[in-house]
Amino acid sequence: MTTPIKTPGRPTSRPPSGPVTLALYGGMLVLAALAFLFIRQQGEGLVQQAGAVAMPLAKQAHAHVLMHVLTAMVVVIAAARLLGTVFRAVGQPAVIGEVIAGIMLGPSLLGRFSPAAQNFVMPPEVAPYLGIVAQIGVLLFMFLVGLELDTSLLRKRSHATLAISHTSIVVPFLLGATLALWLYPSLSPAGVSFTNFSLFLGLSLSITAFPVLARILSDRGIQRSQLGVVSLACAAIDDASAWCLLAVVVGIVRSAAANSLVTIALTVAYIAFMAFVVRPVAVKLVRRAELVERTGSGTTALVFVALLVSALVTEAIGIHALFGAFLLGAVIPHDSALSKDIRHRLEEFVIVVLLPAFFALTGMRTEMGLLSTSTDWLFAGLILLVACAGKFGGAMLSARFTGFGWRDASMLGALMNTRGLMELIVLNIGLDLGVISPRLFAMLVIMAVVTTLMTSPLLTLLSERREITGRLDTVL
Repeated sequence: MTTPIKTPGRPTSRPPSGPVTLALYGGMLVLAALAFLFIRQQGEGLVQQAGAVAMPLAKQAHAHVLMHVLTAMVVVIAAARLLGTVFRAVGQPAVIGEVIAGIMLGPSLLGRFSPAAQNFVMPPEVAPYLGIVAQIGVLLFMFLVGLELDTSLLRKRSHATLAISHTSIVVPFLLGATLALWLYPSLSPAGVSFTNFSLFLGLSLSITAFPVLARILSDRGIQRSQLGVVSLACAAIDDASAWCLLAVVVGIVRSAAANSLVTIALTVAYIAFMAFVVRPVAVKLVRRAELVERTGSGTTALVFVALLVSALVTEAIGIHALFGAFLLGAVIPHDSALSKDIRHRLEEFVIVVLLPAFFALTGMRTEMGLLSTSTDWLFAGLILLVACAGKFGGAMLSARFTGFGWRDASMLGALMNTRGLMELIVLNIGLDLGVISPRLFAMLVIMAVVTTLMTSPLLTLLSERREITGRLDTVL
């Protein structure tokens, strides 16, 4: 008879059955409870030493504030996505729906009809925390805008494109500065000089929303047409020039007259440093990252550290941290695997989660009730008229002068007149600096929303007229 051979290392005992395991588990819990009760009985007789510090009231209220912040974020994100979807369905940029959602949750609508509801959703103590989330969101968004910026468009396009883009900055800037002659006496904050006020008003009318313009072209499928390529090149040059101009204006506003030249010199030096020192390093980093299938966490951490350092440097110079974030994004090759991977990881989170906080903060600051007289609304209409005349008219006439037909020139003017989120970022900077008053802020927000809403209908109207004219020419 053969004796079976046992396999070495094989367990010979069976695990306990289900009822036995349950009984052991229950016994462990009972013993743990009894042990804690014994420890508690021993500890109740202890006396605290003199000088024990009570928990600060701020820490006690932290959980309460956190609950309000989380509630506000839930409502803000849901409202932004809902109205963004509605606006996209009717052929408008989703960002406009998200902006209007933020305004609706502020004192202009919700606060007017139900102050208790607004106080529940976004009480005043939430504003500082919401502001921090909003600033981080806008900082990352400007970095993404820089990543999407094709710097070759700034170098390779014709002189005509350069002329169109700069005309669409210079003309509205001068018209805005001229408009300041009428607005300064009644709409400027106390203590703000006319120079600072006129500089910022001119700048606020000179902005083109490059990301929104690109989305509109993509949605219409004309981004690779002659009109699409030229408008993208103009918007890229316009965007880069306007943000450099913003850096200079913010530096002048923040600094005394004697220090403004130092700020401008430091800004130019930092731009040169980023272009001639950091960009070659970024190109080498891009080449190394393309050797692997996915950007490693070490590379991603390095990029974000560089982003924060760049933002800190521009803030220390005396311009805004947003310019540093934009500048770092611009020196990373936009079509590289590193750029695409970072955008893929970051874009949806920033747009869906963080930017709605910025829209809500803008809504809390936008008080339409401040426009209470016919004169206020007359000023608002005048700002809108001057903004369109400067941006739409300037781009259209310069395009016509450089050889475009009237309809293509008009379509280019309509695209360059798009302001969107970029305008709101500039306006919030102006309000934070105290250069514009809350009343003027509300008027300029209206201008930003209306000029962006105009773009799609104008493009549709002009496209249909061009198609009709083309068919008539073919028939005749």
